Amino acid sequence: MIRTNKGVLGVTTTMLTFALVLNACSGGGGAASGNASPSNAGGAAESPAAETATPADNAASALEPYTIKLVYTGAPQADETKVEAKLNEYLKDKINASIDLMPIDWGPWDDKINLMIASRQKVDIIFTAQWNKHAVNVAKGAFLDLGDLLNENGQDILKTLDPVFLEGAKINGKNYGVPTNKELAAQGGIIYRKDIADELGIDMTAVKTIADLDNVYKVVKEKHPELTPLYLKDGETFNSHYFGNYDALGDTSIPGIILKDEDGTTVKANYDVARYVDTLKLTRDFYKKGYINSDAATNQTMNYDAMKAGNVFSMTSSLKPGKDKELENQTGMTGKLAQLELNTKTIATSETAGSMLGISSTSEDPARAMMFINLLHSDKYVNNLLNFGIENDHYAKVSDEVIKSTDNTKNYNPGAAWMFGSQFLNYVWETEDPNKWEKFKEFNQNAKVSPGLGFVFDGESLKAEIGAVVNVDKQYLTALETGSVDVDKVLPEYTAKLKSAGIEKIIAEKQSQFDKFLASK
Repeated sequence: MIRTNKGVLGVTTTMLTFALVLNACSGGGGAASGNASPSNAGGAAESPAAETATPADNAASALEPYTIKLVYTGAPQADETKVEAKLNEYLKDKINASIDLMPIDWGPWDDKINLMIASRQKVDIIFTAQWNKHAVNVAKGAFLDLGDLLNENGQDILKTLDPVFLEGAKINGKNYGVPTNKELAAQGGIIYRKDIADELGIDMTAVKTIADLDNVYKVVKEKHPELTPLYLKDGETFNSHYFGNYDALGDTSIPGIILKDEDGTTVKANYDVARYVDTLKLTRDFYKKGYINSDAATNQTMNYDAMKAGNVFSMTSSLKPGKDKELENQTGMTGKLAQLELNTKTIATSETAGSMLGISSTSEDPARAMMFINLLHSDKYVNNLLNFGIENDHYAKVSDEVIKSTDNTKNYNPGAAWMFGSQFLNYVWETEDPNKWEKFKEFNQNAKVSPGLGFVFDGESLKAEIGAVVNVDKQYLTALETGSVDVDKVLPEYTAKLKSAGIEKIIAEKQSQFDKFLASK
């Protein structure tokens, strides 16, 4: 059963504008300017002592002690235990809980999460996203329906998070993850070494399309042969959903797309979309010219880690205001990076569900897990401690809202703020734009709205076909999208295998559900 706009939101220009204005004026924005959030009367609290008591504080003593296991993607940090201890000091009084941070690096993430879900490992909170098989894992029973939990223990989430996030992230009318309060629009492009471009006299403002990068990469390869002009890996290519502006109308691992930046509503397989195929061929050309890392089809090193190593000129990336500055802090390349937008700014369901925290169906205390997620959306101290570590150790204050690095920043700098709670509670690094959060609000304005906003495909009746197609994708997709194989030879073989796996049946069902959604608007 699919959701209609009556159960989601009226996807009209007027309603969308209202939602975006609401986001710009939400409690998160108040926190960013140092005003008190509804549950954090201390406002921009510098330490736990600055917080005022809440009902949760008074009720904490009535709760049994509990350890919350938080699973998310990212590199383990050297000072993780130290930060856990500091969090635990605070969480004991708040919700009588301690935290066990369980980061999993990007490379093995898919395999480990699949095993964790299949083996029913007892954890509490798991990072999840539409582009990371969220709907598939919901169908497997991995996550709890959060309706009652939000109402009972997520009151601050409901007060501060723009309703468009929760509504747009629903599957069959239910939320199985709490979205991060962050940018609502999306745009793709590259992050590149500005210091190298400046040294070589390359005018990056002349680059308007992927094809325009050919001349850039040619110069970089000739003048700096030690650099890889473009680093690609699984899921981080010119054909990634954020770069191609593909709307999968739900989970990106399930085939059938429309273009977010156009008005067409015909659902197609990727091999039937001219933009997709043309990009495959252009990527193959770049690979043959030696612009792309030769191990792109198998390398699991995350692109920003490859950039940090110092031998990469550029990487594809989902962009937002200040993304280059965030990566400078994460990679230690202060003043060396810049971002270049290469597609149309859009808004789709993928943005509302692009970063969420789900509560595992194996959790032994889902209410406590929701209490912690609620703190990430409302408690400035907890949010920044998890994201940036300990004050005067992993960072130092420049002002109430601005921080700078220390000699020990390298030992706790997960770069995961986009995953946890409300980004509008985050401090801003001194190397970033001090008006970063105002720029986020501006970024959300005047974006092209996908025809599929608010629709999520229900593949419950086609689980066998979806599983078969996912297996075919594992065999071919990364090699094709990184340019590692001959497109003219391999694409027909890939297409034939997809058809044998049942892709046409999936496309037909997705089109049928989407047509009903559109007719109901």
